Amino acid sequence: MTSATSDLASLAALRSVQTRSISPENFDGSAGGGGRATEGTGAGNARDLGPGWKISPSVDIKAGETLELASIQGAGKITHIWITTHTDNWRTLLLRAYWDGSDEPAIEVPYGDFFCNGWGVFAQVNSQTIAANPHGGFNSYWPMPFKDGARLTVENTSVVDVRVYYQVTYEIGGDYSNDGYFHAQWRRSNPLEDLTPHVILEGIEGQGQYVGTYIAWGVNSNGWWGEGEIKFYLDDDTDYPTICGTGTEDYFGGAWNFDIPGKGYTEFSTPYLGMPQVIRPDGLYVSQQRFGMYRWHLLDPIHFATGIPKVDIQALGWRSGWRYLPLRDDIASTALFYLDRPTARRPKTPTADDLEVHLGTAPVPDIGASPARAPQD
Repeated sequence: MTSATSDLASLAALRSVQTRSISPENFDGSAGGGGRATEGTGAGNARDLGPGWKISPSVDIKAGETLELASIQGAGKITHIWITTHTDNWRTLLLRAYWDGSDEPAIEVPYGDFFCNGWGVFAQVNSQTIAANPHGGFNSYWPMPFKDGARLTVENTSVVDVRVYYQVTYEIGGDYSNDGYFHAQWRRSNPLEDLTPHVILEGIEGQGQYVGTYIAWGVNSNGWWGEGEIKFYLDDDTDYPTICGTGTEDYFGGAWNFDIPGKGYTEFSTPYLGMPQVIRPDGLYVSQQRFGMYRWHLLDPIHFATGIPKVDIQALGWRSGWRYLPLRDDIASTALFYLDRPTARRPKTPTADDLEVHLGTAPVPDIGASPARAPQD
């Protein structure tokens, strides 16, 4: 993959490319096509001003329907995505991307998890490729090149309509023939099977590099939960991995249980790794500890020549006698990698029930949701 044009060393270089941007104010990204809307979600607010004054800043997605965020013809590279919606929608929307006219998505990840906010509760993220800013301004700087077209969609799996604001910025006119395709896959173990590691990625064929992991980890027992090792099985690996970590907090760049004495679990967010989210029990309906952690392999991509048979992570705590205790936690992972082909083996598409996390602090998830969610038959 070629270096990102955002590198300071190359920022001044003159390149024969053009920048385009797709948003509700310019659905096809055409040159000079922005700000021309005469109808949209902001038309009523701009009734005294007319066209050019924020007529179409957002789009409503009806329950059960899919919105096409962007459709791009020819070769290019997505360089930035900004998007926002209500927090209640972060685990009910599915983000997908399709490259070069493929019918199968290369990206299929819950909206919130893609932006390191998998629990439906905001966490500030200050990394090089993902920035999550108050209150739910989500940004991706992952380079997403394609050789013959790109399509981004969002599916609303919920029972209510949702409103989404977004902007997809991309370049055209460059040479992307040697670039890999960006892939993102989501898996959840809820709860994790007994004596079974959580699978992060499996059965990938082709050449490429693994570049990132996000995990929303829900703890279902007392004590420390992060003794488990992460393992990368590369190329011809079968029974044993080429890369074997030393513990969960170690992989995500922390140490000693993320526990600063006197402060407990301590959030952190850096360009390449972090644990930006710690959700603590409230003594009532928020009964378990919840964590969000990311690790971007930007300076240390994990290269593979023929494929990735598997990436998995153990869930281990402690029992008496200083013995490891296999845990049955709620683990949802997002794996990010570049591949020499636009499609790859992927897990089945998650259902709304597979995605669900409890909204807010009420006994029933629908109570306090916005908009209100009436009882269903």
